Amino acid sequence: MHVRTTKALAALAIAAGFAATTLATPAIDSAVINTRIWNDASYSTVTTGNLYPSSLWIRDEGLDQTGWANRHNFRLSANGGISEAVFMNNDAFAFASDVTITGTANVEGGLNLSPWWSQEIDGVFMLNTETGEVSVWGGRLPFFSFTNDFGITYTKGDTVRLGMIYDPHSLTETDPGTIQYTYTDAGGNVFTSPVLAFDMGNPNEDPPYGLWGILNDARVGGYFMPKVNDQIPGNWGEIHFDNMTFVPEPASLAMLALAGLLALRRR
Repeated sequence: MHVRTTKALAALAIAAGFAATTLATPAIDSAVINTRIWNDASYSTVTTGNLYPSSLWIRDEGLDQTGWANRHNFRLSANGGISEAVFMNNDAFAFASDVTITGTANVEGGLNLSPWWSQEIDGVFMLNTETGEVSVWGGRLPFFSFTNDFGITYTKGDTVRLGMIYDPHSLTETDPGTIQYTYTDAGGNVFTSPVLAFDMGNPNEDPPYGLWGILNDARVGGYFMPKVNDQIPGNWGEIHFDNMTFVPEPASLAMLALAGLLALRRR
């Protein structure tokens, strides 16, 4: 059953279903920005800023000649931004961020929970400024569409809050890992997906990657994919990730959700 509420206290209810504990989850202290993962518009100008967890932004401008799109991302780090944090199948966590997309370019952007075989691309919680679609798909992530289920569409310039809550449970067929997605719109209305179960990974790849969850050697962060338009001189796009919160233990999840809602309402 899906849940919709306009009250901040609804976010606290998310915490009630998150019962896993963990000892191995990375102690996140920073983020790493990776630019030009796709570099169709190598002639463009990319600038970034990184003040994790308060703010992180990526801007790509001059996307007005040839090519389809550039793609950039950031990844959470547990060593001061030296390298990307490695997430294992049994690492329970919640991650959320305010997200704002601006500019003339059509953009896809949002959060990432990427699997071992596609650590820089797949597994997206997507905002699409061209179509307005808000959905989660790819990699190991169970599919969910906020557009289909709630009629939600994203409008460029709006600040919304995206969140993911991963619980590995027992990582078995009868008790698989689960994930829940949260979306808070610009007006502070909270929408949550059902708690969604992971299917089984490839048995031929276990070991070393595991089954029934995100699988070992995953990455967590966000992405930005601005598209080229040769009809708009100086065509540009920018994404901001603000008020980022990472929680490795369920006891703090209620504060994560509430703090995010209050910050979003103040914007």
